[in-house]
Amino acid sequence: YICVATGGRAFKLPIPGSDLPGVLTSDEALALPKQPKKLVVVGGGYIAVEFAGYFHGYGTEVHLIFRGDLPLRGFDEDVRSHLAGLLKEKGIHVHSGENPLSIEEAGDGQLKLTTDKGSELVVDNIMFATGRKPSSSDLGLEEVGVELDKRSGKVLVDEFSRTNVESIFAIGDVTDRIALTPVALMEGMAMARTMFGGEATKPDYENVPSAVFSQPPIGTCGLTEAEAATKYGSVDVYKTTFKPMKHTMPTGRGEAEKILMKIIVVSEGFEGAGRVVGCHMVGADAGEMMQGIGIAMKAGATKADFDSTIGIHPTAAEEWCTMRSKSHTTTAKDVGAGAKAAVPA
Repeated sequence: YICVATGGRAFKLPIPGSDLPGVLTSDEALALPKQPKKLVVVGGGYIAVEFAGYFHGYGTEVHLIFRGDLPLRGFDEDVRSHLAGLLKEKGIHVHSGENPLSIEEAGDGQLKLTTDKGSELVVDNIMFATGRKPSSSDLGLEEVGVELDKRSGKVLVDEFSRTNVESIFAIGDVTDRIALTPVALMEGMAMARTMFGGEATKPDYENVPSAVFSQPPIGTCGLTEAEAATKYGSVDVYKTTFKPMKHTMPTGRGEAEKILMKIIVVSEGFEGAGRVVGCHMVGADAGEMMQGIGIAMKAGATKADFDSTIGIHPTAAEEWCTMRSKSHTTTAKDVGAGAKAAVPA
């Protein structure tokens, strides 16, 4: 057997000036000889918001540019809007709805980036965080008949991570499924059982917990509100926002550290009623909390299970056990999906 696990690579948008010295990807940004005083980060995904946060933390003036209305496309809408507000509150310059057009030298080692909205930013470095491409080229895959996606270059695999060539498998970012290291490990374990364990095993992508190490961080597991409403027909949403207790003291950072927590539950009368199908958080220790919540969701936890669990006081985490008042209900029709019939009583 052959397993292709070559991952992905960062790339720069092909705009004029993207090859100039000082134009970076996340790879080079980790090895800069000195801290930039001013930095543009182009992109609105995981890597973009993470790098924007920690350069800002070092005292760099950071401009975050992305083409959408909000960062983190694909995440729950409340998470996206909450984080966007906090990024601005912290002092990061957020340029939503803008696309970079060109980069040129501005003298004294600086660069000028121009956007389609007319913004002109003179900075020390420009970092592209506009995604990653599967590292599938120059491996001889096409020569042996392995099918690649013509647009992205990802290796096409079946539900067991096998390519169209019987003896060749592929896992991880090169397949462009869920681009997370622990997911690639899970895919590798499933593949090994298929290859050598005598048990054809599919990777399991349901309720994969993950974190974005923005500032503050994000933790998420399960479906977004829109995804859950589309899948189940109707969901009840429980949501809270609050200042962490330590910021009730005059730290001066309370507004920039506000926590969001959100639980999504299948509505009564629909298949799976009461089951927790999405949990989302923005705030300190979100990733740590979401690992435990992921276990509960994997075990099929219901809202009643959350409600009957005693909270640990005083912690932010106890809020997962005390969100008793429903914020609202969202149906498939509300999100533009076809309505699903309720289960007869």
